[in-house]
Amino acid sequence: MKLDAIDGLIIDLDGTIYLGSQAIEGAKETMAHIRAAGKKVVFLSNRGNYSRRMCREKLAAMGIPAAAEEIILTSTVTASYLLDNEPDSKAWLFGDEGLHEELKSHGVQLAFKPEEADWLVITLHESLTYAELNSAFRAARNGARLIVTNEDKTFPGDGGECIDVGATIAAIVHTTGAEVSVVVGKPSAYMANAALRSLGLPPERCLVIGDSLHSDIALGKRAGIRTALVLSGSTTRERAEAAEERPDYIWESISDIRPMLESARGE
Repeated sequence: MKLDAIDGLIIDLDGTIYLGSQAIEGAKETMAHIRAAGKKVVFLSNRGNYSRRMCREKLAAMGIPAAAEEIILTSTVTASYLLDNEPDSKAWLFGDEGLHEELKSHGVQLAFKPEEADWLVITLHESLTYAELNSAFRAARNGARLIVTNEDKTFPGDGGECIDVGATIAAIVHTTGAEVSVVVGKPSAYMANAALRSLGLPPERCLVIGDSLHSDIALGKRAGIRTALVLSGSTTRERAEAAEERPDYIWESISDIRPMLESARGE
């Protein structure tokens, strides 16, 4: 692949830049090469239990600087969806503090009681208590529509695969009979459009880099963006090669882009 045809990179985080609290080997140096090559970057993650501030701090601790506008999380896009479509509605939030921080920073109105909510926002909840699960149940039982940051079953974390949002969605849907109204996360057009707007580029000038066939590669295929799957996260080469939506490129890790950057710069 010739990178002179690519001006913008849409880069996943979990499994692509880091695993849990540890940066993937070579990710810091590779991001420095990408910056030096003058490529535009947006980090696009299905993480809804993080705020952009939290994500920036996590990346900074790994030696990877990023501006706030270069980070798009499902919590960010969920806030935009609610404000764009129903700005007067009230939401009940089911997720970790990062979700609360991000939606509050955008000015989303929050319900004081679950029974008063127009929307129930569901994301990953790593500090889940029964009381919080029961409040989400009550919001849905009283008519709150379900908007979920993503439907992923697992994500790559410290020590291996970790259970993701799919489990809590199943709990609420099964116990209330409610149906999910909106899915924000990758591979949705909401996330693809947000990334392209941030970069200010057409799809054909961009490349998606991520570790998930279901979210990253599917997003690129649906949006007309070329894709590179990295094997540093949740997918094996065998699965990638057998996939119906096969990525354009398969790399061991994001570091595989570095020789291409150097070649494009004549190094």
